[in-house]
Amino acid sequence: MNTRLEQLIEFLKDSPEDPFLHYAIAQEYHKHGDANLALEKYQYLIAQHPKYVATYYHLGALLSKQGQKENALETYSKGILIAKELGDSHALSELQSAKLNLEIADDDDERLIATL
Repeated sequence: MNTRLEQLIEFLKDSPEDPFLHYAIAQEYHKHGDANLALEKYQYLIAQHPKYVATYYHLGALLSKQGQKENALETYSKGILIAKELGDSHALSELQSAKLNLEIADDDDERLIATL
């Protein structure tokens, strides 16, 4: 385990409800190639801290990388609703962009298949 991850886990012992710490741990897991633990942390955040809007972007990206495009699109859509509710225009823009890029990729895949 790396030092940063160890530090975050220690901090979490003192502040177990801090969504940022859970988010940072998920990011560390993902960065070090442990997609399953990252996914667990992101899902925990969605369940326990649904308004922690950054989660939706990164969870959607992870799901997309795992080939779960429909789940990724659904995650981005939920994040868009939360960002609108919170008035977070930066997160809203990022989520809309990610969703659109994934939708376009789906369209490109379908067009490629149709031409084969």
